[in-house]
Amino acid sequence: MIVAIVDGYTDEPAGLGVPPYLGIYPRYAYGAVKKARKDAEVFYLTIDDLRATFEGERGIATKNKTPNFPNTRKILEKAGVIIYIGGLHTPGKYLSAVPSQVEEIAKFIKDYKAAKILGGPAFMGSAHGGGTKVSSRELSLAQEVFDHVVYGDLEAFLFDYLSNPKDANPFRFRNYAELRDYAVMGAEVAKQFPDFPDFVIVEIETQRGCPKAMGIGGCSFCTEPVRYRTVEDRPVEDVVAEVKALYDLGVRHFRVGRQSCIFSYMAKPDGRVPVPNPEALERLFRGIRSVAPHLKTLHADNANPAVIANYPEESIRIAKALIEYGTPGNVVAFGLESADPKVAKLNNLNATAEETYEAVKILNEVGGKRGYNGMPWLLPGINVIFGLPGETKRSYELTFRFLKGLLDDGLMVRRINIRQVVVFPGTPLWHMRDRVKTEKHRRLIQHYKYKIRHEIDLPMLKRVVPVGTVLRDVRAEIFENNLTYGRQMGSYPIIVGIPKEVPLNRFYDVLIVGHGFRSITGIPIPVNVNRESPKVLQHIPGIGKKKVVRILARRPFRSREEFLALLGEEGRKIGGFIEL
Repeated sequence: MIVAIVDGYTDEPAGLGVPPYLGIYPRYAYGAVKKARKDAEVFYLTIDDLRATFEGERGIATKNKTPNFPNTRKILEKAGVIIYIGGLHTPGKYLSAVPSQVEEIAKFIKDYKAAKILGGPAFMGSAHGGGTKVSSRELSLAQEVFDHVVYGDLEAFLFDYLSNPKDANPFRFRNYAELRDYAVMGAEVAKQFPDFPDFVIVEIETQRGCPKAMGIGGCSFCTEPVRYRTVEDRPVEDVVAEVKALYDLGVRHFRVGRQSCIFSYMAKPDGRVPVPNPEALERLFRGIRSVAPHLKTLHADNANPAVIANYPEESIRIAKALIEYGTPGNVVAFGLESADPKVAKLNNLNATAEETYEAVKILNEVGGKRGYNGMPWLLPGINVIFGLPGETKRSYELTFRFLKGLLDDGLMVRRINIRQVVVFPGTPLWHMRDRVKTEKHRRLIQHYKYKIRHEIDLPMLKRVVPVGTVLRDVRAEIFENNLTYGRQMGSYPIIVGIPKEVPLNRFYDVLIVGHGFRSITGIPIPVNVNRESPKVLQHIPGIGKKKVVRILARRPFRSREEFLALLGEEGRKIGGFIEL
């Protein structure tokens, strides 16, 4: 039997599967197929393989990419089963990969004779952008194109379907005991990831469901508690076993990101704010390190600031464990969403502005020190959502003032993620959809987004990554508009624009020389001042356009000191990054 897994990439509240991230769904699906049918030949295809095969290059979606499988068409023709994995619930901006939606995959696979199965969060639809309601047309199309739409766990359905099709239930969920084998056996699919092994970061699951939602209900817009109505913590030994399997294959980058709050792992339920369990987190990350001693990235993702603010002692222990066993550049995203208490109450949001401030302060104190890769060890990110029911002009102003207060008080936030709310069926927001403000407040949203980007993001980025910082191991990903764009591996890495073309899919040490609103400018080091182009030289601190002319006239320099003599005090600081 030939089985084709088509990864359309997923992005949801508690999980990311957009390259360079390899999400949980393809791995679990692969493991379930292999457990059910050891004779199955399973091919992992990405939506970019199909795009390149059927449509050729499609702008940024396939830029700088070639098909992982040049024989994609033949694989699909021979496949007895085609599994499509997709679902975009928290749309963002992506550097070198664009998630797919049902309309796109339908035109690629609709004429094949294989049994077609839809898995992942796509059964609830996908967001075409912020400020939208999920289209019923997409859900109807899914029913037309696919023989089976899986509403429960894809891996549970696949195992049943390939073992005994009559027993397959698309609404069945598995528990973590059943998942154990799927996860370990599914690690093997990582070898088929296009950028394996150097440029893949694997998303690791520790928990499903939302602890806060079990106590007092979930946030109005969130799909996580709709899909998982209970909370289940994955055993430490199962997580460690999966990491070991991946590490033994050659994976070196990991993000423990598939959970609603890393600080709530194995926490004790207690209404709105669960009581954190630092011993469990310490065992988890210590265990990961014990089986992956030479990993290059170990980060986390989501965190509820209310947990950190209400249980500072336990949370500090957890943060220290993330630093002790993890790697620098780690970012945990805080779901503030709105600083307006009326909006927070109406939408049952995670944390108050006061709690979020306290949590930011705690993480700055524990994790603000700069690590060996050039980034602070552990910082918070802030999630903001515009368009929620109950918003007024004052709501936007309160959120702006809160963020400005963080900046004015000298605190660091790695990034501020501003989204417009998306309305999904089944969420509490669906019943308040007539009160969503995205269209009514369109100008207000644009105005405050502009203010945050210009008045907060830019100075905050200069604080987090000052000029003169060296970021280690920046992967060059794409070349576009005369710039090479790259980033480190990890959670919410900063995009670095290099003002020249360099070979892609290599790691560079980069000297930071300038800042944009959400990205930075850097040049690879060491800099050969006798051969480097004027365009790059003018970015070096202390040079600029005027001194470039003098430098060109004096080249070649015979010593570093001769070159540095042309620079001011600021320029001399970079003497260690110069070569001749």
